[in-house]
Amino acid sequence: MTEPARFDRGHTDDLMTFLAASPSPYHAVATAAERLEKAGFRQVAETEAWDGTSGGKYVLRGGAIVAWYVPEGAAPHTPFRIVGAHTDSPNLRVKPLPDSGAHGWRQVAVEIYGGPLLNSWLDRDLGLAGRLTLRDGSTRLVNVDRPLLRVPQLAIHLDRSVTADGLKLDKQRHMQPVWGLGNDVRDGDLIAFLEETAGIPAGEVTGWDLMTHSVEPPAYLGRDRELLAGPRMDNLLSVHAGTAALAAVASGASEPAAIPVLAAFDHEENGSQSDTGADGPLLGNVLERSVFARGGSYEDRARAFAGTVCLSSDTGHAVHPNYAERHDPTHHPRVNGGPILKVNVNNRYATDGSGRAEFTAACEAADVPFQSFVSNNSMPCGTTIGPITAARHGIKTVDIGVAILSMHSARELCGADDPFLLANALTAFLEG
Repeated sequence: MTEPARFDRGHTDDLMTFLAASPSPYHAVATAAERLEKAGFRQVAETEAWDGTSGGKYVLRGGAIVAWYVPEGAAPHTPFRIVGAHTDSPNLRVKPLPDSGAHGWRQVAVEIYGGPLLNSWLDRDLGLAGRLTLRDGSTRLVNVDRPLLRVPQLAIHLDRSVTADGLKLDKQRHMQPVWGLGNDVRDGDLIAFLEETAGIPAGEVTGWDLMTHSVEPPAYLGRDRELLAGPRMDNLLSVHAGTAALAAVASGASEPAAIPVLAAFDHEENGSQSDTGADGPLLGNVLERSVFARGGSYEDRARAFAGTVCLSSDTGHAVHPNYAERHDPTHHPRVNGGPILKVNVNNRYATDGSGRAEFTAACEAADVPFQSFVSNNSMPCGTTIGPITAARHGIKTVDIGVAILSMHSARELCGADDPFLLANALTAFLEG
C-alpha cells in the first residue's frame, strides 16, 4: 500500500468552514452552489428548457443539488461519472406548532429526525437554522448561530438509577429544549422571532423547515491535532469533498473523458423517499435531460447509463478502541488510513468486485491508500444511497467513505488527513 499523500491542512480548514456554514441541508447546498459558481458553473431551472452547451451547470431543489460538467465536444452517449452523497444529518426538528412550555419554562416542540444519539444533544448549546417559506411561495434561509436552545438533562440526584441502569430517554417527554422563561406561552412566538431575525415582515412566514444544530465550531483535536471534531460530518464531509473534486476537474487543464457529476441528496437518514432523496427521480431526470439537450435519443441515454459509474460516498465506522469486539475481527479501518471501501454481500452496500476495481484505479491514480470495511456478522449493517442509486437507475455503484467515530452524534470525530485523501480520490475518479 502506498504512503498517504501529504496532509493538506488547507483542505481540512476549508472543510471546517463548510461545516460551520451549513447547519441545514438547505444551507449546505447553497454553500456548495456558491463554490461551484466561483468555478464557472451556472444554475439552470428545472422549469425551463435546457441547451446542450458545454460547461458546468447545476440544479437546486430544496436540500439537494445535482451539478455536472459537460466537456467540449461531448457526445450524447458520453457516460457519466457520479459522486453521490447526502446533505442531511440526524437532529431535532421543529414541529408545526412549535410554541410550548410548562412550569414557567418556554420550550420549542421538536420531532426526532433520523436516528441521532439522543444523549449527545443533552446540555449542549443549540442554534436553530433552516428554511422559511413566505406567502408568495419564495423561501429564505435563516440561521440563528448562537446559544438559543438547550435540552437540559435531569440531575443525578433526581434519578439515581442512571448509575446502575444507564440513561433512558423518552423521545417525546425528555427531548424538548428550553429557550426562555414565562408562563404565557403564545402561539407564533418562535416564528415571529425568526421573522425579526431574518428581516422578514411580521406574518409573512407561512411554512418552515427548521432544525437544531450545535453552535460549537469544528476544531482540531489531540496532542498533535491529527483529529477533527465537528458536527454533520455524516455526511457533509463527502458533500464538501465532492464539491471540491468537481470544481477541480472542471477547472483542470484537460477535459475529462466522461461527464463528471455531483449528486447530493436530502433525506438519506430517513429512507431517501422524497422528491429530493436518492429514491426520487431527481438524478435520473437531470442525467436524461442532459443527454437529450445534446441531441441524444433514448438509445443514447441507454448507452450513457450503461457506461456510467457512481461512487456513493458516505461516512463509515472506524474501529472503536473501547468497543473493538463490535467490529469484524479482520477489518479494522483506522482514521487517517485513507478512505474506506464498504462491502456487504446482502447489498446493504452496492460494492462488488468490479466496483472495487474502479475504486482501486482511482486511488492508485491519486496515490491515495484505502481500506476495506465490512460489518461483524453478528451486527446489523447500515446502508446508504448506493443500493438505491444502483437499483433505481441501473448504473454501477460503489460504496465508499471516510471512517469516523461517534456517527450520528451531535459532534463526530474523524482523522484530519482523511478528508483531503478522499477529495483526491474523488478527483481522480471524476477525471476518469
